[in-house]
Amino acid sequence: MKHFTLYFLVFFLLSNLSFGQKKANYKSEIKQLDKYCQSIIASWEVPSMTVGIVKDGELIFSKGYGTKEEGGKEVPNKNTLYAIASISKGFTATIIGQLVDEGKLHWDDKIVDYIPYFAVYDPYISQMITVKDILSHRVGLGTFSGDIMWYQSDYTSKEIIERIKYVDQSFELRDGFGYSNLMFITAGELIKTVTGKSWGENVQERILDPLGMDRTIYSLKELDKKGNYATPHMLIDNTVNKPIEWTSWEEIAATGGLISSVEDLSKWLTFNMNNGIIGEDTLMTASTRNTIWKLQNVYTSDLTKAKVNTHFSGYGLGWGIKDYHGKMRVSHSGGYDGMITMVTMIPDENLGVIVLTNGLKSPISAASNYAVDLFMGLDEIPDYSSKYLQYSNDRYKNDHRIKDIENSKVEGTKPTLDLTSYEGVYHSDLNGDITVRLKDGNLTIEFEHQNMLNAKLTHWNYDTFKMEWYRQSPWFTLGTVKFDTDNQNKIIGLSFDVPNNDFYFNEIKAKRIQ
Repeated sequence: MKHFTLYFLVFFLLSNLSFGQKKANYKSEIKQLDKYCQSIIASWEVPSMTVGIVKDGELIFSKGYGTKEEGGKEVPNKNTLYAIASISKGFTATIIGQLVDEGKLHWDDKIVDYIPYFAVYDPYISQMITVKDILSHRVGLGTFSGDIMWYQSDYTSKEIIERIKYVDQSFELRDGFGYSNLMFITAGELIKTVTGKSWGENVQERILDPLGMDRTIYSLKELDKKGNYATPHMLIDNTVNKPIEWTSWEEIAATGGLISSVEDLSKWLTFNMNNGIIGEDTLMTASTRNTIWKLQNVYTSDLTKAKVNTHFSGYGLGWGIKDYHGKMRVSHSGGYDGMITMVTMIPDENLGVIVLTNGLKSPISAASNYAVDLFMGLDEIPDYSSKYLQYSNDRYKNDHRIKDIENSKVEGTKPTLDLTSYEGVYHSDLNGDITVRLKDGNLTIEFEHQNMLNAKLTHWNYDTFKMEWYRQSPWFTLGTVKFDTDNQNKIIGLSFDVPNNDFYFNEIKAKRIQ
């Protein structure tokens, strides 16, 4: 017995010594990462960035850089809240996975069997779309297609889904990749239909409470109660960060409505890398987690140019999947009004990286890639920050869409009709009624369901008017609307031209009804 006790003591001491050495070995990586992040925040000039490293089930590093608001003094920390936007998609997929585990759903179930009013561009295709299809961006809609109807709108999720059938087809079912927020809004409604509870209630009861993610919220009503949150910022001329108000994404939370912190997200990543187990509770079976992390939709790749670090990439169910230096890499980014975020996991290394920022010129990829390479122990790590910053600046510099509109303006023209002739009600299948009125000598445009798009119209050239929005948007600046006419010069509709990368105004297609 004495020998056994001595053996156990020696084993215990050696184990702890080994563990202590393992922990101590991260000091060098942490020091390097901290230094690199300081250089990132200085060169990218994003208001703030908060970074977390999860290793072997622990948050071994977390630190905030910059300030929570431009010109302020408060530095963020591991508990500072940021909108994580589309990172929420992984939560949606997990809830559905739990319902599959409970026998309440199957991955290949048809959506119309639960949501009879669900329809896309083709009635026949609508009957074929499955749960897996809507979670893997392969239904045939283009990337961001239809987002112009839900953004800043007062539509309910049901009303959004009822209008999906008006969004044009981009490719055949299961024959391409089109990142679709509309399909994850549909997934949220599917969860509500099956459980009788909202997506928010489900995420709270099924994930946030069990994982102890007590600072993660999906409603702005809770923001001030929680406190310690970053301020979103819009970007002006690629250099100036301007604070803006928070925007509610609660109605479409299943596609991007969560607000969280590094501390809470470390628990989320640990849960996923621990095969769906938290403590002694299995909240999701390993089999279901594996299905969620299985490639369901492969991105187009040119293997002749494949790099050593990545040979294939694609999308699982709510997660991006790729190989990276021989290891599986699971990640997702999020883009919200004034905030860009990313989480990354290397499950084989039990490694997770969290990067949260509150600006639209964001170094999330630079910080994430550097941290992953560093903690994977790679011999050579590129200067991602310099490379991606140059790419970002070049992309802005080479985007001539607004300049092209300005340069094509024909000076000295007048509207072809009296201003009263432009007044009327125009209808869009996606956006509802749009009213043009003459007020105090100026035309105004009012969107029935999207007040933030309301604008004063000033003459541009001929029958085209500039939209001077009453509220600035972080995603677009210059916009024009053209009054379309028939052969008798009678106004029949509206055509919009608003250059940006996220919301397609050309999809509005408004026809005059009054």
